[in-house]
Amino acid sequence: MLVNLFLTLRNYGVPVTVRELMDLLAALRSRLAYANLDDFYLLTRTCLVKDEKNYDKFDRAFSAYFRGLEDLHGLLQSLIPDEWLRREFERSLTPEDLKRIKSLGGLEKLIEAFREAKEQAEAEQARQGREGQEGDDPNQSGGKGPGGVGKGKKRKGRRVWDQRQYRNLDDSLELGTRNIKMALRRLRKFARVGKDEELDMDGTIRSTAHNGGMLDIRLQPERRNTVKVLLFLDIGGSMDAHVKICEELFSATRTEFKYMESFYFHNFIYESVWRNNRRRMTERIPTWEILNRYPRDYRVVFLGDATMAPYEITHAGGSVEHWNEEPGALWMQRFADSYDKLVWINPTPRETWEYSTSVGMTRALVNGAMYPLTLRGLEEGMSALTK
Repeated sequence: MLVNLFLTLRNYGVPVTVRELMDLLAALRSRLAYANLDDFYLLTRTCLVKDEKNYDKFDRAFSAYFRGLEDLHGLLQSLIPDEWLRREFERSLTPEDLKRIKSLGGLEKLIEAFREAKEQAEAEQARQGREGQEGDDPNQSGGKGPGGVGKGKKRKGRRVWDQRQYRNLDDSLELGTRNIKMALRRLRKFARVGKDEELDMDGTIRSTAHNGGMLDIRLQPERRNTVKVLLFLDIGGSMDAHVKICEELFSATRTEFKYMESFYFHNFIYESVWRNNRRRMTERIPTWEILNRYPRDYRVVFLGDATMAPYEITHAGGSVEHWNEEPGALWMQRFADSYDKLVWINPTPRETWEYSTSVGMTRALVNGAMYPLTLRGLEEGMSALTK
């Protein structure tokens, strides 16, 4: 049973391992879930799923495997011999309980009495349901209520795994500031720099021991992310539709990277960029100045939809706002030659890129390093910057 469930989860893309399967088996041996499918679902998800983004895939796989099974009773009957269940049940009883059961005629008589009591309770429940619904719809016939549901029968609620509560955590969806921060943490390189402001616990213990037990406090520089980032953001035009998600990304980068410089451009990179959109016509920064000021160890990230007329990339004078002496493709090539780590983050869905000539041209200029602004795409982009 569990082996087939394990294989089903793998087929649905859930990254489960044999080690996690062994943990589930150990939990079942401890009877953390027994003869209850809801408990088994929660236990299985706890043991096998280590990342919340895979909850939706797990629910779909679990639903496909157990489709139509309301509880584990039928499954247990088919997999576990009755004699084994009898021995397990009798082992859990005290001698007094065994004597009492024997006086009642044996275990079979007791089970039969329970079964009759259950059938009587179900019949009484059905009778009460019919009486309570007789006036609901006098025009219905054949014992059916509205929608063709039989009277006296309760509609069964949807199973937990069919509710798909975590569908929005799928890694193909766009993300908020918190999830962006989690993805950006893949781009980290820690080092201790600056003044000695943080307690060095190991050094203090070592120094105190060497000092004959006299306390000798040692300090060390704070451990910080030393990755340096140049962020270029496309603004205006078709990017207006992506303002919210771009603001969330910009907010996340501000808190994740200590060494980050951000600039704006429109549609494509040319001979100048700017920091303040209100002063973009009067306070521009030459692109050559950026290429010369920031060394090769900076990671470069362009954020834009790359949606424009192809001539804006390939021709001098192609810019829609000013006359550019050199084509944008030449400036992008200079960035690729100056920095080893460069990616382009695109807020439009990946499946639409093939329909835009300018997106394909931009993707070629960055050597294929274009990624969608989704959880998976952002993680892939940050991983590319760390290689």
